[in-house]
Amino acid sequence: MTPGIRQRVDRFCQRFGVGLPVLLAPMAGACPVSLSAALTNTGGMGAMGAVLSTPEQIGQWMAAFRAQSSGPVQINLWLPDPVPQRDAAAEAATRGFLAQWGPPVPVAAGDAVPPDFAAQFEALVAARPAVASTIMGIFSKEQVQRLKAAGIAWFACATTLDEAMQAQAAGADAVVAQGMEAGGHRGAFDAAQAERQMVGLFALLSRLVDHLQVPVIAAGGIADGRGVAAALMLGASAVQVGIAFLAADESDIPVAWRQGLAAAEPEATCATRAFSGRLGRALATAYVRAADAGDVPPPRPYPVQRGLTAPMRQQAAIDNRLDAMQAWAGQSAWMARSAPAAGILRSLWTQARELL
Repeated sequence: MTPGIRQRVDRFCQRFGVGLPVLLAPMAGACPVSLSAALTNTGGMGAMGAVLSTPEQIGQWMAAFRAQSSGPVQINLWLPDPVPQRDAAAEAATRGFLAQWGPPVPVAAGDAVPPDFAAQFEALVAARPAVASTIMGIFSKEQVQRLKAAGIAWFACATTLDEAMQAQAAGADAVVAQGMEAGGHRGAFDAAQAERQMVGLFALLSRLVDHLQVPVIAAGGIADGRGVAAALMLGASAVQVGIAFLAADESDIPVAWRQGLAAAEPEATCATRAFSGRLGRALATAYVRAADAGDVPPPRPYPVQRGLTAPMRQQAAIDNRLDAMQAWAGQSAWMARSAPAAGILRSLWTQARELL
């Protein structure tokens, strides 16, 4: 490892209390305590994706994590989108389409809203994670002050240089460069711009490293030591990895999702609004292909679409049926490994060090 890379990595590790510059991606619904604790106890940083979690659930997750690990962990919050405009006729058409893929959709399904963001933030501060991270925007000035007073660092997800500069100006301690290869939701600050901002990780990473003074964390398509080494060579101070751990022994995703990852070539994923109304990368299942075909009712805005698809998603998970399952996956899905998370992390870092 060259002196420059070593110094950059060491500064990051010392500042944020990790032994290895590898962070678990905060995947909502796919970051059980056991997975985060295993990675943290091996030198990395665990994560909780809390977008759908109530304040009580945030506290409960952190208490369970602390029972298994004293190391650093991040809690990720989703900045609220503007209240969407509703269209009863369009929602009725969407309900009819979705009923072909799951149970009938109640008329009120689209009324579902996320947990109260202000209350989530208060629960995060009370939980005292090492890091609060954000997607879809940035914290307010007052919230940043609260975090700093509590000794909590802030990592902000960005998909463009402009977003990254906004985050740095607002006081972010590090910026996560999310490439278009990444699985799950795109972190675009403006939902309407998400399809136009599909920049690959290495182009985005280089651009951010050249313009930011805060550390940059690379995310998207990194699932083995080669990806880690390449990201560090391009100036990242650390990497954030999801897919490499999504099929780990400690993961609790459905079997069909695991099997779908193993069989997925890079081109077998696509960016879609079909599940939530927000753009996210998932396995190109039969439902996703049908929903994006262009001759069916278009997805409703977030979070209406998420509410409308809830019955389908829940039933597909119960039935272990991949064709209608919300199976988020990045373009490196085929690299997901079934093995203990600690062993995956050690192997990933050993390979990266050898290459560097």
